[in-house]
Amino acid sequence: MNLGNFLDPVALALVGGGTVASAVLRTPAGDLARAVVAMRTLARRRFSAEPLLEQIDALGRIARRHGPMALDKSVIADPDVAAAIADIVDGRGPDAVRLRLRHLRHARIERHCAAADTWSGMAEAAPAMGMIGTLIGLVGMFVQMTDPQAIGGAMAVALLATLYGALLANLVATPVANRLRAAARVEAFERQRLEEPLVALAAREQPRGAAIRAVHSASDAA
Repeated sequence: MNLGNFLDPVALALVGGGTVASAVLRTPAGDLARAVVAMRTLARRRFSAEPLLEQIDALGRIARRHGPMALDKSVIADPDVAAAIADIVDGRGPDAVRLRLRHLRHARIERHCAAADTWSGMAEAAPAMGMIGTLIGLVGMFVQMTDPQAIGGAMAVALLATLYGALLANLVATPVANRLRAAARVEAFERQRLEEPLVALAAREQPRGAAIRAVHSASDAA
């Protein structure tokens, strides 16, 4: 079997270009960019909260020895944990920390879902673009019935456009969307595990942080 017979640039341009154009028209630019960037996460391991839980435990030991203000110098790569620690350093209570973490987690879920929805939309559009390519090829074939060579090229476009649409939808767009949703569910569950340790740290350090800030304020006033 000659695989070159299954390559047609016109059909590929119709299906691929039409699918991309559909995604651009129906999706906000930010969500579209995130959908493309999300492709990088497919090769990574699924998110695990264990390293962050260990870091939170270490931060708790630092705060216990040196006070919550010492946490301000800690290097924290994860943005959600960094935001919660910043709230703890600022003296905000456990309820505020809990609300911040939940807001950040829900916002992250929405971003992941938007990326997956973009790929799902492409999976819906690809077969339709394939059908459009088929119709264009059939029109070209009927218009040039007197030219056997032209009929062959138009027929190739008609048949391969449907094939490309099916392949793009079922072997690319749908699997990517499903994998992004699965990864988002795992990350949402794992990030929920971070909430209680950080809330407990906020509850423990809030009175100490308030006392330290009061001392500093009194010293500045003097």
